[in-house]
Amino acid sequence: MTAPFALSLQDLAPIAEGSTTAQAMAETIALARAADGLGYTRLWYAEHHGMPSIASSVPEILIGSAAAHTTGIRVGSGGVMLLNHAPLRIAEAYRTLEALHPGRIDLGLGRAPGGDGYAMRALRSGGGEEFASYLAELMAFDEDGFPPDHPYSRVPVSPGGVRLPPKWLLGSSGSSAQAAGQLGFGYAFAAHFSHTPAAPAFAAYRQAFQPTVEFPAPQTMLCVSVVCAPTDEEAQYLSRSQAVSWALFTSGEQRKLMSPEEAHARVLTPQQQAVIDHQSSLWIVGSPSTVRDTIAEKAEACAADEVMITTTMHSYQLRRRSYELVAKAFDVTPRA
Repeated sequence: MTAPFALSLQDLAPIAEGSTTAQAMAETIALARAADGLGYTRLWYAEHHGMPSIASSVPEILIGSAAAHTTGIRVGSGGVMLLNHAPLRIAEAYRTLEALHPGRIDLGLGRAPGGDGYAMRALRSGGGEEFASYLAELMAFDEDGFPPDHPYSRVPVSPGGVRLPPKWLLGSSGSSAQAAGQLGFGYAFAAHFSHTPAAPAFAAYRQAFQPTVEFPAPQTMLCVSVVCAPTDEEAQYLSRSQAVSWALFTSGEQRKLMSPEEAHARVLTPQQQAVIDHQSSLWIVGSPSTVRDTIAEKAEACAADEVMITTTMHSYQLRRRSYELVAKAFDVTPRA
């Protein structure tokens, strides 16, 4: 089956029990190379803080590393949490990446903190109501848009002679979708953790869309969580790592990603099991044909232009196999 949409992937740089941070970092390169060869359209890294199981706290470093080890796949943030950073700093970082790898970088922007309240305070993160002003400031830096009497009008963004890469807004609501459309950004909907249907948000985005140089037409992306294995049974077995780790995280237990063997042996509280029962309806788990059909159904329901999949597994090798099985199920053309 050839997909009527582009296929991409997100990497959270998971740190599994029994693995080191160095191994997790090496795996980001191995996965980037594999995704590039398999023909995926883009690879994004998400900014997270204060989580022992996730090593993607600084997306721009991983982006630069992945771009340097690949040739065709687009690499970007999915997303950089703007409220954690001075907009000038993000303008400088992503202009630098664009200068190093012209035409291959994406700047996905999110308004969530990417961590809990303690991490927010440690990061001096701004409140959610400040996101619009942070975003306006970022764009003004990139477009020399400050009025002459503004103090920042005297701050040249370095490096010069290059602009920010194409910008995407991440969200899961009609308001974020409408904002993305009005700004002429791409729009990515977080269906991997939001129970809100994507179709109304995509409709609001398309209705509000104003063309830009980077996006002459609206571009929608559906983000989904996938665990794929040769059989439904094996996929369900492997997915237990993700399920139990999510339940423990939401109840305040921080640890690296556990193995499926340990996850199956773990005795959960009724509250933790209820978390899994609620969230598991969002996870696409199964054989290549099961995953392909489910993704295709979800993408068709909202007319997504692109689907980005994120996969959480204890085994790095089996996680790469999962991405390979999905690519082959959709007949994605490999890159030379």
